[in-house]
Amino acid sequence: MQRGIHPPYAPVVFRDKSADFAFLTRSTLTSDRTVEWEDGNTYPVVDVEISSASHPFYTGTARVLDTAGRVERFERRYGRRDGQAERREGR
Repeated sequence: MQRGIHPPYAPVVFRDKSADFAFLTRSTLTSDRTVEWEDGNTYPVVDVEISSASHPFYTGTARVLDTAGRVERFERRYGRRDGQAERREGR
């Protein structure tokens, strides 16, 4: 790694205010705002809109699509007819 061309990589707190969730990690992001962490040290804080605590996929509130129903409906409209399937298998 060349010296002097990379941004500083330091501890930063990412905070999701909508879920009241924060975690400490290392990043090249910086901020003027700071927060006192559980270990007593002060770290820059970056507010994020979505984290694993508020994202629907991770919280289990994501909608599940009825793919089987969609496939059946597609096959009813545009799918193979019984005769077409037999002719293609015979080729």
